[in-house]
Amino acid sequence: MKILVPVKRVVDFNVKIRVKPDGSGIDLANVKMSINPFDEIAVEEAVRIKEKSGAAEVVAVSIGPTKAQEIIRTALAIGADRGILVETPDTPIEPLAVAKILKGVVEAEKPDLVILGKQAIDDDCNQTGQMLAALLGWPQGTFASRLSLESGSAIVTREVDGGLETVRLKTPAVVTTDLRLNEPRYPSLPNIMKAKKKPLDTKKPEDFRVDIAPRLKVLKISEPASRKAGVRVGSVAELVQKLKAEAGVL
Repeated sequence: MKILVPVKRVVDFNVKIRVKPDGSGIDLANVKMSINPFDEIAVEEAVRIKEKSGAAEVVAVSIGPTKAQEIIRTALAIGADRGILVETPDTPIEPLAVAKILKGVVEAEKPDLVILGKQAIDDDCNQTGQMLAALLGWPQGTFASRLSLESGSAIVTREVDGGLETVRLKTPAVVTTDLRLNEPRYPSLPNIMKAKKKPLDTKKPEDFRVDIAPRLKVLKISEPASRKAGVRVGSVAELVQKLKAEAGVL
């Protein structure tokens, strides 16, 4: 079995982002970057499948600048076997272009399963997995909180508004991960050292005949309005009045 795991380089989730003064984007100068948390969950799940079956190969693929190699190395340290970097300029790549590139990688690698995060924490688009499944014509299980494999199929328990839904997918299939699927391990120092020697191939979008030119134009980015200070009320009647007249919630 071969499992393909796309991983994205994003601003570390512990970092408070800053908007550029002109509103043209996010200030990334001297900002710590790391693997997208949902993608890290995907890598962990793929490695667990490999450890359980004993015969799986896990391939981590990232689309981004040369610096994205460090994200692939993180996936390799967790337990992936090899990596592929599709090198692009250090500018945001839209989900459709990412899905088209991943389609080319899938056609070249022929995996039995693609596991990726349900969304990236930088743009929160939640589109790539669904677009990839549509382009490939594969079944998809999104927002997976549990994943198990049987002969020729994947059973995915997914989180929906009304609770949990369990679906059976015929493999090959695309699965996107939610937070409750697992807790990623911390790579050990020996595995970090081993990751430096694992194979990592470099490709270009042109190798997959994909145009990454943007189709959307960002007009402006602004920070959310700061929270106003609270007020103290003297009685329940005054609270109800403010909720009706000012907050409009009653």
